[in-house]
Amino acid sequence: MNGTSRPPNVAIVGRPNVGKSALFNRLIGRKIAIVHDQPGITRDRISAICARGAPFVIWDTGGVLGAGESELATIVRRTVEQAIKESDVLLFLVDAKEGLSPLDQELARMLRTARKPVVLVINKIDREKHEDLAADFATLGFSRSQSVSAEHNRGITELLKTIDQVLPLPAAERDIKHQTSNIKAPLAIAIVGRPNVGKSSLINSIVQSERAIVSKLPGTTRDAIDISYRRDGREFLFIDTAGIRRRGKRSSSVEVFSVMRAERSIRRADLCILIVDVTAGITAQDKRIAGLTQRERKAAIIVLNKWDLIRLRRNQKQTVSQLAAETRARIFFLGYASALVASALTGEHVEKLFGLIEKIRRGARRRIGTGILNRLLRQAFEANPPPLVKGRRLKLFYAAQTRGRPDRDLQPPEFVLFVNDPQLLTETYRRYLEARIRKLEPYPGLPIILSLRAREPSHTRSA
Repeated sequence: MNGTSRPPNVAIVGRPNVGKSALFNRLIGRKIAIVHDQPGITRDRISAICARGAPFVIWDTGGVLGAGESELATIVRRTVEQAIKESDVLLFLVDAKEGLSPLDQELARMLRTARKPVVLVINKIDREKHEDLAADFATLGFSRSQSVSAEHNRGITELLKTIDQVLPLPAAERDIKHQTSNIKAPLAIAIVGRPNVGKSSLINSIVQSERAIVSKLPGTTRDAIDISYRRDGREFLFIDTAGIRRRGKRSSSVEVFSVMRAERSIRRADLCILIVDVTAGITAQDKRIAGLTQRERKAAIIVLNKWDLIRLRRNQKQTVSQLAAETRARIFFLGYASALVASALTGEHVEKLFGLIEKIRRGARRRIGTGILNRLLRQAFEANPPPLVKGRRLKLFYAAQTRGRPDRDLQPPEFVLFVNDPQLLTETYRRYLEARIRKLEPYPGLPIILSLRAREPSHTRSA
């Protein structure tokens, strides 16, 4: 397999509350999907790379419900059907303790028509004495089966071996574990915002599929959903996060977990796209989410969504540029963020998003020479000396721009300043120095990181 080949897809399917999310977390070795005893917690398809052997993309799907399902459950069923269609291997998960159900039999018929390799995974075989419970599922007629306990890590190694045997590529081509160090990680982009501002709709508009469930019900996305996407030879990983509500309006423990996942998604992203409902304007909660992005020093784009509604209501009196300028003024502390007015529903201006991403990527590769940087900062200090702090003033001895990690191509520019005392730098003066640097190199969409170090004898140089 070459560096541009995609790993095969493996989907976990089953009725609600059989342990799909627990198995998903167990296979990838970390907790991404929310595990809770309330049925139907996973409503979207969640994906991650499982690299415990031959790598593959593992998909966790929403639980399939039977007759009498709600509109949202119908969407879940359609999402599962799409996952089956796009997968190379299917893991049919059943609950040994509850036994064989009519819905299991219905699902078995659906999976057989898919004409894909199916592994029957009998979950909740927590102890050896539970092994006899697996016999109940023999009537389903699947030739490959494995008893496991996702909660207690029982039978997982054997399951991975079974999956490896049915993956579609020869083992010699699939064994790329030792090549991964030479492959650049995909650009991780977290889609963040308040509930119901159009995060999932934007991702669906980008990838032109229904991988993320779109519903008018606020809070539909409860997990952080990783969606792989390839465009013009570049790999992207979109992270569709749960809507972040104010702390006083989190209705359940599941929602608290969702907010924690959204905040964690911001931390693991290279770039954050903050979706704002342009019909509602900038709210206090939008500012809080922008603050999380700024605190984590992430590249950022603000998408003013639902432009189609504004355009009709205001008869185009308010221009795109005016909206972008007003947004930057309201979220001034995230002033470096690029802004885009778009409609996820109609797709208007969504294509421009990739132009902004590429502009940010190019900016991240720009470096300021050490000599030029030191002259620039020296002039800044002379034109506007730092304020006195407890009778002392910040002094700059030397500065240099750091080199980024070779496996990532979108990192904020970081400048190391050797000074007499880092605690003498005020926040106002930090912003002043950042502004002077941006006059020379704008770094659109990127925060500028100033790291101060106290002068040591071996580092002393003349600026």
